[in-house]
Amino acid sequence: MKLDKKMAAMTAALPRGEYPRPECVRNEWLCLNGAWRFERDPGASGRERHFERRRDFAEEIQVPFCPESALSGLGYTDFMAAVWYQKRFTLPESWQGKRVLAHFDAVDYEAFVYVNDTLIGSHRGGYIGFTLDITDALHPGENVMTLCAEDDVRSRLQPAGKQSDRFFSHDCSYTRTTGIWQSVWLEPVEALYVKSMKLTPDLAQGCLAVEAEASCALGGARLVLKAAYEGKPMGEAAIPFQGPVAKGALPLDEVVLWEAGAGRLYDLEVSLEKDGAVCDLFDSYFGMRSVGWGKGVMTLNGKPLFQRLILDQGFYPDGIYTAPNDGELKADIERSMAMGFNGARLHQKIFEPRFLYWADKLGYLVWGEQASWVLDYCHPQAALSFLPEWLEAVRRDINHPALVGWCPYNETWDRTGAHAMGARNLLLTYELTKALDPTRPVIDTSGGFHVKTDIYDIHDYCQDPETFGGYFAAMAQGGEAYVTFPQYQPGPESKEQPYFVSEYGGIRWAPKESAGWGYGEAPKSEEEFIARYRGLTHALLDNPAICAFCYTQLTDVEQEVNGLYTYDRKPKFDPEVIRAINEKKAAIEA
Repeated sequence: MKLDKKMAAMTAALPRGEYPRPECVRNEWLCLNGAWRFERDPGASGRERHFERRRDFAEEIQVPFCPESALSGLGYTDFMAAVWYQKRFTLPESWQGKRVLAHFDAVDYEAFVYVNDTLIGSHRGGYIGFTLDITDALHPGENVMTLCAEDDVRSRLQPAGKQSDRFFSHDCSYTRTTGIWQSVWLEPVEALYVKSMKLTPDLAQGCLAVEAEASCALGGARLVLKAAYEGKPMGEAAIPFQGPVAKGALPLDEVVLWEAGAGRLYDLEVSLEKDGAVCDLFDSYFGMRSVGWGKGVMTLNGKPLFQRLILDQGFYPDGIYTAPNDGELKADIERSMAMGFNGARLHQKIFEPRFLYWADKLGYLVWGEQASWVLDYCHPQAALSFLPEWLEAVRRDINHPALVGWCPYNETWDRTGAHAMGARNLLLTYELTKALDPTRPVIDTSGGFHVKTDIYDIHDYCQDPETFGGYFAAMAQGGEAYVTFPQYQPGPESKEQPYFVSEYGGIRWAPKESAGWGYGEAPKSEEEFIARYRGLTHALLDNPAICAFCYTQLTDVEQEVNGLYTYDRKPKFDPEVIRAINEKKAAIEA
């Protein structure tokens, strides 16, 4: 792809210095990763005491790695109510006369940004980035950027996923992430530029539906699009702006399908033109594919496809939430595919755009999920904490062809139905997600009590293959669906819904370790592990009423030792053995 070369040319000799936004690659940018000054603020009183005016922060940290990580240079793992960062920078002379945008790709949890001691803006949400126009606070020569991040995972009122609310990691909860954990970078733009784009493939019409939003209302402006595939021109379109929005279609000379295992992507050149001048120009990409669901199956491009998924938690031993380099993002996908998986549940964490880019490139199916696990979803404030960030995630990631479904919540466990507020929050989240994106299925809460869902899913960690297969035997003959909680039977709509076993297995395997956590009794030998894995997996593949599985999990994470790879990414078993088990033809594919 043309985009690959452009992004590679921009890679800097800084930690995570690759271009961070593959969907919109402009020529000029300045990476601010690397050494920042750092200060802990245990009483979260720094804003009252105007820490933004200080120039004597006590420590140094390597951004974008969180202070809990080894790669940050600190490795401090106790709770931190607030932390402060400071960076000095000088803008290139070529940026004079342009607006300067500051991008913070993820800061956990509530961020306050100052430039030259002036508060520029704030953002709540630890998993989705935000952008601020810092132009008016800049001055010639050296400038100072200061950021405060406040974080309280023990409040249960902010999404925190698998971050431990105890001092130590335990069970399924792991080391916390505080503050900056994705790239910080600057970008110059003209006053008129494209703020966002929504790209929707239309296979029936052989075109790409496009909706773009500009930085301000425009008269006489147009969005010019040029598509190519492997260097061959594939279509052009010029779409006029009506106010700040341009809506139209890009007809394609040829439709090349994006498929599982074959991430065929088009290059897309985008320009915003007004009065004969180009105000904005960038490179992007897209994939042509459709997702369908109903009558017991999910389809990709109109064909039934069994989703052989792995649970991926996105933790790294030296970077915690942050991969040590871009290559490791790609490598985790390749590790999964080497074992015969065609996708993943991106579990309890909104993954960064570079991971989704590699999923697009490699033809790797993914489900988007929010970090809901620690959140008290029945609290009246839960929706206020959860929904804005979740909807930002849907808007940000909606163009990725690899993303085939949304799952905002995980295991909400309202087994009694007593919490009406929780049910309302689930329903509201489902409806708003569908309003933003009707092209993908939405699971309201994976493995829990379903309020409204497009796919009926369960979690079951039974370790005996015969018993496990027996749970679903009646379904294979057209009988009732197996449910984890018998007191909550699926509604009548579930007869047409695909059935997804979205967590199973989790087999403990760490024979050289006396400690460690996993589901059930550990096998006594590698041969016993393989036999159990085969039995559990084939019970799902062989059942015509099941359309997808998700095995727990890709790698060990800290004390949890049920990965197919160790935490440092070493395979526990011959990948070809696992691959042969996973790639058996599923009943729905026969």
